[in-house]
Amino acid sequence: MPAANSNRTVIALVFRTFVNRILPNAQAVSLALILIVISVLIYSLSGLLMPVFASVVLAYLLEGIVAKAEAAGLPRWTSVYLVFSIFMAGVVFLCFYLLPIVSQQAVEFVQQIPAMVYRLEMSILRLPKLYPKLISQNRIQEIMLVLQREVWTYGQNMLSMSAASLVSVVSAIVYLFLVPMMVFFFLKDKKLLIDWFLQFIPSDRYLTARVWEEVDIQIGNYIRGKFAEVFILWAASFITFRFFDLNYAMLLAVFMGLQVIIPYIGATLVTFPVLGVAYFQWGWGSDEFVYVAVAYAIIQALDGVLLVPILFSEAVNLHAIAIIVAILFFGGLWGFWGVFFAIPLATVVKAVLSAWPRLGDPNHDSPFYCPIDTPTQNPPNASARRGAR
Repeated sequence: MPAANSNRTVIALVFRTFVNRILPNAQAVSLALILIVISVLIYSLSGLLMPVFASVVLAYLLEGIVAKAEAAGLPRWTSVYLVFSIFMAGVVFLCFYLLPIVSQQAVEFVQQIPAMVYRLEMSILRLPKLYPKLISQNRIQEIMLVLQREVWTYGQNMLSMSAASLVSVVSAIVYLFLVPMMVFFFLKDKKLLIDWFLQFIPSDRYLTARVWEEVDIQIGNYIRGKFAEVFILWAASFITFRFFDLNYAMLLAVFMGLQVIIPYIGATLVTFPVLGVAYFQWGWGSDEFVYVAVAYAIIQALDGVLLVPILFSEAVNLHAIAIIVAILFFGGLWGFWGVFFAIPLATVVKAVLSAWPRLGDPNHDSPFYCPIDTPTQNPPNASARRGAR
């Protein structure tokens, strides 16, 4: 019995030490509770409340523009109506001009896939005659079987997507009406909604507020910069492809804009459709193909060397491994939106880990302790609270 009691005492001591290391003060407990509740709600209700989450994100992005308009001297309501009008003009342009063109070119591109595959097969069949010592006829037959199998799988997937397209269209129509309306009210009644939300948050939230300030700066700059990068790359690519009279110029330009959503991987993936269309349109080695390839390389180089440093000069520095892991993890949870917000969410994780109070840090037991760029002066009413103790 004494040995059993001693073991229980050791286990209790180890557990208490572990808890104290993870949650050393009330600020850390409050932040942990807020993160857990928000994560559970988003993960469990993302399918049902996706229009609400999308509206919150869009309103958050537009709020930065509203704040700049207010700083220029415009009243709040005028800024909201002006920014929302610009937003709705963009929605109309997207739905009634850009999407129809992209959809039409996507259908034409899919219809041309069999012809492209046939030309590719003919090119592959000529390889043994051109390079008999490098490629054998048996190897070519294996490649052809794999290619035919992939085309067959692709056709089946396209049929499955077309069968589910009706549900997607209905959902898109619902989103088209609900999301702009909720964005408007989120902007218009921002203070009212924030005050209502804060009543459910623990009052001891100084550490949470400091973490949010840090995350707000980094995520806001990143997402707004990412939208600007998508638009600039789309416009530059469309003008370039139309100048060279490349087929499916609008569709490929949209691919060029969206490829920045997936760092490192997107630029590699979009290379195949751009150069593939140019190859099937003009052939390998033609002047037009070389011009398009060079222009594509210049656009990618300018994006990495010039555009990214300008737009993301204040973005958080994340290691490439951390970015890839975040893309895989959050993309697996929430699909496209998880991939798009992978870096902002990784930024949140990094900010929380950096701000989390730890045993051994000076003043870690202080209720106002926060290690991320905390000002030297005390927070409001901090001196009064310590005096009351």
